Amino acid sequence: MSLELDTPRLTLRQWRDQDIDAYAEVCGDEEVMRYLGGHTLSREDAWRHMAVMAGHWQLKGFGHWAVEHKATGACIGRVGFLQPEGWPGFEIGWCLSREYQGQGLASEAARVALDWAFSDPNRQEVISIIHPDNLASKRLALALGERYWRDEVVRGFEVEIYGITRDQYLESAR
Repeated sequence: MSLELDTPRLTLRQWRDQDIDAYAEVCGDEEVMRYLGGHTLSREDAWRHMAVMAGHWQLKGFGHWAVEHKATGACIGRVGFLQPEGWPGFEIGWCLSREYQGQGLASEAARVALDWAFSDPNRQEVISIIHPDNLASKRLALALGERYWRDEVVRGFEVEIYGITRDQYLESAR
């Protein structure tokens, strides 16, 4: 499976040390981080988070890609998969700079990421863990074919779990 994915407007690629300026800006934006733990990250914590995402690839063979906007060359956020210890499932997640939200870019990136995930014949389902008030993420999950599955508490946060099975995904791709 490829570690780099392309869409018409984006490249999903591995993290680079030089992504820190852009990623720290994303993580420092209160509006962007409102539903992702509820607080901004310092530059140092943003770098640690990048390192965790890069390490996730090494440990699990999947993770979040840095999302690069082809027209500008800018790193505009992240899209990909996580399943750390104690997680409720194989999760797709997304986080883009506010400047690039509302343009269909998260959907474009998430769709190619889902294609990648379900290219593994053993992958039976993908979930999204969404803050109950995050209406934009709920709309994106539904647009991707995910459906509300259940409420859950994950690391002390009340969340909603959305998901899609392999069969549902393959049926929607027809």
